[in-house]
Amino acid sequence: MRVAVMGTQAKDLVNFRGHLLSEMARAGHVAYGIAPEGTPEISAALERLGATFVPIAMDRTGLNPFAELGTFFRLWRLFRKLHLDLLLTYELKSVVFGTLAARCAFVPRRFAMITGRGTTLQGEARGFRERMVRAVVKRLYRLALPRTHGVLFQNQDDCSFFVQEGMLPGTVPRKIIHGSGVDLDYFARAPLPDGPVTFLFLGRLLRNKGLHEFVEASRILSMRNLAFRCRILGALDSNPNGITGRQLEAWVKEGAVEYLGEARDVRPVLAAAHVLVLPSYGEGTPRSVLEAMSMGRAVVTTDAPGCRETVVEDRNGFLVPVGDVSALANAMEKLAVDPALIARFGGEGRKMAEQKYDVRLVTADILSFLGVSPHPITP
Repeated sequence: MRVAVMGTQAKDLVNFRGHLLSEMARAGHVAYGIAPEGTPEISAALERLGATFVPIAMDRTGLNPFAELGTFFRLWRLFRKLHLDLLLTYELKSVVFGTLAARCAFVPRRFAMITGRGTTLQGEARGFRERMVRAVVKRLYRLALPRTHGVLFQNQDDCSFFVQEGMLPGTVPRKIIHGSGVDLDYFARAPLPDGPVTFLFLGRLLRNKGLHEFVEASRILSMRNLAFRCRILGALDSNPNGITGRQLEAWVKEGAVEYLGEARDVRPVLAAAHVLVLPSYGEGTPRSVLEAMSMGRAVVTTDAPGCRETVVEDRNGFLVPVGDVSALANAMEKLAVDPALIARFGGEGRKMAEQKYDVRLVTADILSFLGVSPHPITP
């Protein structure tokens, strides 16, 4: 078969979908990775996995109707040219315009993966513009998802939400998978570092990831005269929900956090941390948490969709209410003063990663749902 996986950032094809594309290629299928913002390095990385990178022009965050009409026609022409047998899309614009274009191009098997609700569908819409954008996004999902042959979700909360909001008909098959999985060998367990307890935020610098809460918790711990460090690793984002460079600079200047910039390989930074902190308002399944668990790190995250699936309270970490800075600071303090608890949580997290989040298990689940043969195919 000629199969393709499509997203809205080329680097994610390698980081999040690399194992899936590799297994598709190993099974004898012609595999394509489709996304904007490609580089020669990304193309070469996909080639090493056995897949071919296909760039596409797409604005990841905008919703200009004229621009999106252009995106639709570019995708339609591309799918006709590739003669695809199967397309798997993930992330909003890829799911919507990829699915609709694939249907018009007569791609016979179309699937979507919902990797989270996204900023637009999280929480309560405030103001006329937010309500309008949310209404448009829901309408787009209602157009696209009924035209798929199945939808993958990374947690039950999101699946229920899409059904209840009328974005996914009950007749469309769906399956819950354990996120994107994690490569247990690549993210091998690492010994805990010496020095003061280091709390790490790892991810895109967005407000709804809980960055303001993370910084405020750091301020509270400082007032309690605890020995600790709070570090942030991740890229500034053009998303309207993004943290500004000026805000980040102010936090660093204040001494509330250290900013480590971006890193192609996050393992050294995770190895230098004791605890991964993600005060997110909601996720699909947070990859940063899975990577931290795999490396034997304790986790503090929120009792929110996607996040709550990764932590068993008082086994591998703590869950705190969304937006509750006091609860977040208290959970971090418990770990700052108890190295043995950090070690215990880290060990249990590694076990959970092995049992539940191994990328090989997750990929097998996805391939089974897609109906893609895991064995070589005779041409």
